[in-house]
Amino acid sequence: MVQRIHIVAAARPNFMKVAPLWHALAAAPDFEPVLIHTGQHYDVNMSDAFFADLKLPEPDHHLGIGSGSHAEQTGGVMIQYEKVALADRPDWSATSTRPRPARWSRPSSASRSSISKRG
Repeated sequence: MVQRIHIVAAARPNFMKVAPLWHALAAAPDFEPVLIHTGQHYDVNMSDAFFADLKLPEPDHHLGIGSGSHAEQTGGVMIQYEKVALADRPDWSATSTRPRPARWSRPSSASRSSISKRG
């Protein structure tokens, strides 16, 4: 029985990580890899170029997430991927979607004065 495997990736570094997995699964008779692009940090020119460089096919699904805060992107991926997973049920899924790390900064002294503690 052929096992359907969703491979979910977000941006160029993620596709570089999943490309060897996709190629290995595509070459194996017992697996059907399904490539899913979240659409984070999406640029047509860059996306087409790295898909060609990595010899990956066009994604089977494009979630169209785009830019946004960490929470917006994470929530968007979860909502959109659930729709794909329910319509196209995988036997397995593999993800490489870690967004850029959050950048925490200490508030400046000017903005600290507007921060208040809860009662």
